Amino acid sequence: MKRYSPEGATPAMAQWFALKAENPEALLFFRMGDFYELFFDDATAAAAALDIALTARGTHAGEPISMCGVPVAAAPAYLARLIRRGFRVAVAEQTEAPRKGKGAAKGPLARAVVRVVTPGTLTEDELLEPGRSNLLLALAESAPPSGRGRKGKVAEKPQASAAIGAAWIDVSTGLFETASVTQAALPGLLGRLDPAEILAPPTLALGDFDANRAPEVLIPGVDAARQRLASAFDVASVDAFGTFSDEEAVAAAVAVDYVQRSQAGKLPRLTHPSPQTDGGILGIDPATRASLDILRARDGGMEHTLFSAVNQTVTAAGARLMAEWLSAPLTDVARISARQDGWCWLRDSHSCRTSLRDALKKAPDIARALGRLSLGRGQPRDLAAVRDGLHAARDAATALGDVGQLPPYLAKAAGSLGVAQGLEAELVRALADDLPARLDDGGVIAAGYDGELDGYRGLRDNSRRIVAGLQTDYATRYGVASLKIKHHAQLGYVIEVPVSASSRMKDREDLMFRQGTASNARFSTEELSGLDARIAEAAERAAMREKTIFNVLVENILAEQALPVLAKALAVLDVLQSCAMLAGGGSWCRPDVTDDSAFDLQACRHPVVESALPKGTRFTPNGCDLSPNRRVMLLTGPNMAGKSTFLRQTALAIILAQGGFPVAAEKAQIGIVDQLFSRVGASDDLARGRSTFMVEMTETAAILNQAGPRSLVVVDEIGRGTATLDGLAIAWSVLEALHSTVRCRAIFATHFHELADLVDTLPRLSPHTMAVREWRGQIVFLHEVLAGSAKKSWGVHVARLAGVPASVVDRAGRLLKELEREHATGPKPLPLFDTQKILPHEEENTLRQRLLEVDPDTLTPRAALDILYELHKEALQEESSPAQA
Repeated sequence: MKRYSPEGATPAMAQWFALKAENPEALLFFRMGDFYELFFDDATAAAAALDIALTARGTHAGEPISMCGVPVAAAPAYLARLIRRGFRVAVAEQTEAPRKGKGAAKGPLARAVVRVVTPGTLTEDELLEPGRSNLLLALAESAPPSGRGRKGKVAEKPQASAAIGAAWIDVSTGLFETASVTQAALPGLLGRLDPAEILAPPTLALGDFDANRAPEVLIPGVDAARQRLASAFDVASVDAFGTFSDEEAVAAAVAVDYVQRSQAGKLPRLTHPSPQTDGGILGIDPATRASLDILRARDGGMEHTLFSAVNQTVTAAGARLMAEWLSAPLTDVARISARQDGWCWLRDSHSCRTSLRDALKKAPDIARALGRLSLGRGQPRDLAAVRDGLHAARDAATALGDVGQLPPYLAKAAGSLGVAQGLEAELVRALADDLPARLDDGGVIAAGYDGELDGYRGLRDNSRRIVAGLQTDYATRYGVASLKIKHHAQLGYVIEVPVSASSRMKDREDLMFRQGTASNARFSTEELSGLDARIAEAAERAAMREKTIFNVLVENILAEQALPVLAKALAVLDVLQSCAMLAGGGSWCRPDVTDDSAFDLQACRHPVVESALPKGTRFTPNGCDLSPNRRVMLLTGPNMAGKSTFLRQTALAIILAQGGFPVAAEKAQIGIVDQLFSRVGASDDLARGRSTFMVEMTETAAILNQAGPRSLVVVDEIGRGTATLDGLAIAWSVLEALHSTVRCRAIFATHFHELADLVDTLPRLSPHTMAVREWRGQIVFLHEVLAGSAKKSWGVHVARLAGVPASVVDRAGRLLKELEREHATGPKPLPLFDTQKILPHEEENTLRQRLLEVDPDTLTPRAALDILYELHKEALQEESSPAQA
């Protein structure tokens, strides 16, 4: 608000200026009665974003004051729209109640910002996606010296190789985890977490996530950070929760401080910080995630994703946990096997699975209800969520039966269900059957639970019956059949009669004229005034008593330490039963995940494509053998034949298998993959001035620099976007590097058929092609992967299928034949190995000439050894000669 000065402002506007100065980066929702009002530039921005009317009231500094407003009751819907558009909102409420009589304060009621709504600190269901975590991520490059922090900078000269501390919080559920990563691993962490808001120093590049960066924050010193964390969790040292690097501690303190400031000093109920290591998680970089549509499709939606194809959970918490497992597959065989044992047991126990699923359908989102209650924003239905969740947990425990018969992972979850039975019974007694949306609406506590509350309610409701009786009595006494007793906000209870009947009532001594309108006249009596005071007092006391009881119930809930564990257990059971449902149809298998280099998928399918097929359409499955002696597959074939689908389904099988899920295949044996790289499909990055080819080369460089022997690489069309020979040379070199230098498991799809000749020099290379059948001049795509290589690309035929005009297609066909004739008599094919590094030029190759003169079949062992010594001596002489130096 640089254009305006608070000088000369009215008292109310002076409050606005003071609160706005505290939160300059946020739109200020200023509570005035039943509306949140916005002023000046805030109003202009909000009116445009919300498509509401922009008006003006009064003037300030000689200019009209722009303003707009939204009803308090509808505020969550408007907040959701503003947050989605990238705004932050500070909510200012009245912090004192109006007083009547001589003690009434003059001037506006006191106001304060009670909350700053940001993308990473949301708690309301209206602002959140039920099945998706909402994370606030804090990052710290390195720590400054102990003492005062600095804004936006953590070190004078941050080192590129220094570790980066990361801490992420989900305010809505209480999740709190930390990690220490390298600069190179940061993009992978960002892609896995997909945070809604990021607190990071300006020196730290966030790539595609830069739009989620929050305004600058204060970075504390290491000692101050550790003390802050210990104080927040009331422990002597944060080391009580694990070992945290200095960067992790700083990042965690930044996150905690930010959350606390956004909640006006109140810290929500958080789990203690839990340090994580990426050692047990499959590495997936952002480009691979975007290529595979794991949680979100490339258009930003949830449809046609791996998550939507496999998700059969019935609770919001279960959906969030499933998304977490899919986003962070494991590399620990034991943990993967434990998950598999759990859902396999449920798959084989049909009646138990059905009963468990029915019980879970009744389980509300306990974790998010606890989050709101811990911040003082809980409503009656959050108490009901805890009550109903406890009841669903008991039903789930009954469905699972004897815990001793369950596999360990399932037994651990089941063992967390039978808790807080006393709390459940208390909530059942305390809460009314039909709960209102808001506490202020009343009727939250059941009749008979609290005698004092029942007494106030009786007096209030009794008085209302007395009012109904008085109306009949007054109508008879004053001879006005249409007489009504109504309640008026300013006047209280009054007698209301038509104007035509008011003339004979104005002179009566027992009536006091209060107000007249064009059609009615209003009167009062001493009896009505006294009754109004008694009813108002009873209603007020009933409301206060009900709020007191509500707060006691909230305290009891928050004191129950087993509830977060129970909520997590219900989510785990939901994911396991979802997996069991998926595998129960018989077309999904339990993969054999091992700690070696095995890799064999039999009759594997793409789950997303299969789920999108019209009913009755069969997906053509394919196997994929990348066992050690054939770990690189060269895949050729025309466009539209199914290469990209095959590549993606293989990568998705890894994610499912190592996430502990069933795999869409008849059988699967997979040796642990530590990093997954998928480059399928091409796109440019014009915003950063990068062409499609530049993006491809950048991503290829990342693969060659990061992949290792236990990685899986699936790439499509390396070398496109440049001249044919350039592209072939690049593809050739990359394929050799993957095979002989990186030595990873890989599927290399290409249109360069010349690469098939490398099978003679690359022993682990296995050529395959997509089956195509030609019939009457047309091609039929069979979508089958067969051994061998394609002999032609069929591009002209694909152009015809795409609707390219016949004249253009025919011309292309004639040109293709001419070019193929020229190519057949053109230059020699490229070398199959790097002759510049291995052998001298042909005219200098004395070794070759010498070997051709030898007949191995006639040599004695002694003669062979003499020749070997002679060749060795010649090689040494050539190595030391000036010509070779």
